Amino acid sequence: MEIAISHLLIVMAVMAVATFITRSLPFIVFHKQSEHPLLDYLGKYLPPVLMVLLLVYSFKNEAFISLAFVPELIGLLVTLILHLIWRQPLISIVTGTGVYMVLVQTAILA
Repeated sequence: MEIAISHLLIVMAVMAVATFITRSLPFIVFHKQSEHPLLDYLGKYLPPVLMVLLLVYSFKNEAFISLAFVPELIGLLVTLILHLIWRQPLISIVTGTGVYMVLVQTAILA
């Protein structure tokens, strides 16, 4: 049993180091080129493109004939409205996700 726990701890440590390296590598590589036009372009257009991609992915398997997608739609609308009001991504995403999870877990709309 101890071998399995130590093995898991080693695997988690390796994963943590790999995650840290992949997250910090762009900052290390591009620290002198922070004003590069490509980085400005990516910083401006990549976040909205990723949000649309996540939205399309989230709704790709939904059957819009039934009402099974209503919790997702309500969570999306809450996120959108809060973001338009406050322009705080963290607040809008966490609240929209929370509303979605409450609707799904309690089956209020089922």
